[in-house]
Amino acid sequence: MIIKPTLVLGASLKSIRYSHLAVQRLQKYNHPVIAVGLRSGTIDGQEVITFESAFAKAETHKNKIDTVTLYIGPKHQHQYMDYVVSLQPKRVIFNPGTENPEFYKLLKENNINFEVACTLVLLGTNQY
Repeated sequence: MIIKPTLVLGASLKSIRYSHLAVQRLQKYNHPVIAVGLRSGTIDGQEVITFESAFAKAETHKNKIDTVTLYIGPKHQHQYMDYVVSLQPKRVIFNPGTENPEFYKLLKENNINFEVACTLVLLGTNQY
């Protein structure tokens, strides 16, 4: 299996959230995770940093992220679009409810692949 460092954008400390499960499953499949959310804390030992901390560390993470998986709805994505592009990931996954044609266009313009899919399903079916 190829290890894919992944940034989970919209990570939640609430265990019932899909973003929370994604952090757990990515760890289970040995993908290094950077979890970014509204509140700092931990998910099974994985640090969750705030958006402000993530922005401050953007240069450190540039070209080191394989995948960004989104758990933020389209109406709140605008403020994070340039940040995601600045990381130059190989791909961005738009999980259900995060679909955003405006963001797709920006990614295409910057030669970043994207897919509309469910991270949990991709992991569970060995397609991640």
